[in-house]
Amino acid sequence: MDIFHPENDSDVPIYFWADEVEAGAYYQATNLAKLPFIFKHVALMPDVHEGYGMPIGGVIACRDVVIPNAVGVDIGCGMVAVRTNVSIYNFPQEELPGLLKKIHHSIKRDVPVGFNIHNKIQPWDGFEDYLQKTVADQPGWLDKMSNKSWDRALKSLGTLGGGNHFIEIQKSHDQQAEIWLMIHSGSRNLGKVIADYYNREALAMCTKWHSKLPHKDLAFLPVDSKLGQDYLRDMNFALKFAYENRQRMLESGKHHLKYYLGDSTVFSEEINIHHNYASLENHMGHNVWVHRKGATSAREGELGIIPGSMGTASYIVIGKGNPMSFMSCSHGAGRKMGRMDACRTLKEEDCNKAMGEVVFDGWGKVSRGKMDGTVDLGEAPGAYKDIDTVIENQRDLVKIHTRLLPLAVVKG
Repeated sequence: MDIFHPENDSDVPIYFWADEVEAGAYYQATNLAKLPFIFKHVALMPDVHEGYGMPIGGVIACRDVVIPNAVGVDIGCGMVAVRTNVSIYNFPQEELPGLLKKIHHSIKRDVPVGFNIHNKIQPWDGFEDYLQKTVADQPGWLDKMSNKSWDRALKSLGTLGGGNHFIEIQKSHDQQAEIWLMIHSGSRNLGKVIADYYNREALAMCTKWHSKLPHKDLAFLPVDSKLGQDYLRDMNFALKFAYENRQRMLESGKHHLKYYLGDSTVFSEEINIHHNYASLENHMGHNVWVHRKGATSAREGELGIIPGSMGTASYIVIGKGNPMSFMSCSHGAGRKMGRMDACRTLKEEDCNKAMGEVVFDGWGKVSRGKMDGTVDLGEAPGAYKDIDTVIENQRDLVKIHTRLLPLAVVKG
């Protein structure tokens, strides 16, 4: 851990676990450090990179306020993973690539990816519970959300999304070589609609009350205000939605794994966690609103997931409860170059080499409407930081439980 000391006495220090912090992320961190309600310090995880308003891989604790952009647009984005009792050595090794391709195809056939959603509404008690609360508490809120967005949410449960979201078949990096299933996804368009709406409202409130902001993207809401309470209600709904979204994809994946691996397949060590959220927690003797944007809770003994990029290792970790990170750790490898920059500079042959024998759909071009199943080079391993270095940089935050290597990956 290193420390950036503030230039002004009123600014809090910035603690960071990264080898280096890019200029854009550092600028955003210094803006956070200027906010008068920041508690103790700003914490930057080893995977830190520039985000929108607040760096991805950042953690802050706030007194009595929430910042929509410090949670981000994909509220509740996170990871789920589960271990099987099946080893890759249970199968003839020459048959393994074909088996993996069958599993890959079956999962992708059942789980909509990219901008695709289900054709029908996905039943879930959480929708009705949420509507009862919002209609009673804030009549007409769904009009602000738009019927189109709500209809999309009703059909999005159990869908992957695009970008860096994935479903991956993995093996443990040990003698057992047991097969694991790991999924990265969030609240889909629902989280973005909620985040954008409350960020606009927060900016309007800060403008009305002449609140001094180091940057307009850091508009905040007092938690004891009506808007603050509404945001927390809707953020928590998005968290539940994201959790359920991952759980449904996990159940689909488990079904296909059991079909191909055998009826004796047993699943264990299931973990389902968020890495974009805010929660009221007690740190250093104070109740504060901890915002984790691309960061994972790492309390003492808590299991977590730190995925790598396509073609590289991922880790199941155990938290050490380090108070200086507000008991947090990284949420992944973290980008070292932007998507468009990666697509311009990375060579396909180098990306293929980095993927090795991992089963995936091949490379394509960046396109908003892309539905062909290919992956753009912005998701290639070369676009991300080295995951083993990222893990090494946070040895005081987590310890390794299991190292996992990729076998097949589905991307949006």
